[in-house]
Amino acid sequence: MSRKKSNILLERVRITDIGAEGNAIARVDNMVVFVPMLIPGDVVDIRVVRKRKKYLEGRVVKFHEYSSDRINPRCIHFGTCGGCRWQHLPYQLQLKFKEKQVRDSLIRIGKADIPEMSQIRGSEEEYFYRNKLEYTFSNRRWLTDDEIKSGLPVEKEPALGFHIPGLFDKVLDIKECHLQPEPSNSIRNSLRKYALENGLSFFDLKEQKGFLRNIVIRNSLDGSVMVIMVFSHEDESSRIGLLDFLLNEYPQIISLQYIINTKKNSSLGDQLPVHYKGQGYLTEEIDGLKFRIGPKSFYQTNTRQGVTLYRITRDLAGLTGNEIVYDLYTGTGTIANYLAGSAKQVIGIEYVEEAVEDARINSQINNIGNTQFFSGDIKDVLSENFFLVNGRPDVIITDPPRAGMHEDVIKSILLAFPQRIVYVSCNPATQARDIQLMSDHYSVIKVQPVDMFPHTHHVENVVLLNRRLK
Repeated sequence: MSRKKSNILLERVRITDIGAEGNAIARVDNMVVFVPMLIPGDVVDIRVVRKRKKYLEGRVVKFHEYSSDRINPRCIHFGTCGGCRWQHLPYQLQLKFKEKQVRDSLIRIGKADIPEMSQIRGSEEEYFYRNKLEYTFSNRRWLTDDEIKSGLPVEKEPALGFHIPGLFDKVLDIKECHLQPEPSNSIRNSLRKYALENGLSFFDLKEQKGFLRNIVIRNSLDGSVMVIMVFSHEDESSRIGLLDFLLNEYPQIISLQYIINTKKNSSLGDQLPVHYKGQGYLTEEIDGLKFRIGPKSFYQTNTRQGVTLYRITRDLAGLTGNEIVYDLYTGTGTIANYLAGSAKQVIGIEYVEEAVEDARINSQINNIGNTQFFSGDIKDVLSENFFLVNGRPDVIITDPPRAGMHEDVIKSILLAFPQRIVYVSCNPATQARDIQLMSDHYSVIKVQPVDMFPHTHHVENVVLLNRRLK
């Protein structure tokens, strides 16, 4: 979004609510106004930055009153980073608004007749709960509004941090982050120092030049760390020097990988990590089961809440040991393997072949013999012939990405017509849309929200659907 000012200024506006995407809501002259970074009770002047037919978008330019619920954010980057936009809202109120988001989505979008919703399960850890973070190198750091307004000369130093929301080529230099436990902050800060002292170039996102592009840090509950360094081109001596520096400084790094990404974009899904030293993976344990986490493996980012989520999924599935279970969007097979001990057979389906290989390995290392995993587009895999060969599912678990399920996948689920569907979602809006598409055949029985990401508006939700009686 541009920093240019609009001519429309709304004065002394009281914030009354928080909307689905975490933005605060006000109403002016029967028009809804969405503003980020505010909470109910704030009274502010708002500069309109975008006009829509039915609503306005704005940003605060002056405070007149602060909400009595407002608390001091913990992070020095709050308000600029954009990653933890609810740090100024007490955690219990965060949970309240997340519950409201789930309920509103199911009723408004899903048109669902929902039962009494279970209370949201809050996160055991409000800070340092993430097991994965990715930082970006940039040859020019983002200047904050305060720095610009000061009128003082500011050097455009390199940055190692997070992208400014909505701006692909702007990176905020991060000095501290309260999302991932140590040594995440120490690794990032010492890596920046090493790079500057040794003359290593930070990437220019516009000009597409510079040596250092990204660093991904993963960790497990036992304190083990995996680091994936991303370079834009090969420079063997510089690469080895940096990687050996990390190993010497941080004995917690038990898995060190690197990627040479010569593409214009920074996505790593199609890139091949090179194993430099240590193990090729981390290991995490959930209720006695071990799971290998490779450099590209999908794994729930909040490990402890992930366990809560899997337990809820298992309980809602209501397995007796006699069921055939299909786990759609199985990823590395975490849910499939977790449920295997309670089912007759579990069949996992996933689009990414590498994830399917990880899922099979996770079954092997846990001596699980009643799982099968298939790769392919789910709408193409699920067919009458597939049911004939593998058995028709009694229960389907589905955990799609934020975009929800393709309509053809929903048609395939209805073709399978299981007794129960447990729908795990990180986006209540698309979940509600999909539930509405199945509403002629399935009714909502239970709803259980789970907070995986404190201080953000994101919320996970698990819904049990039962087949309607004819």
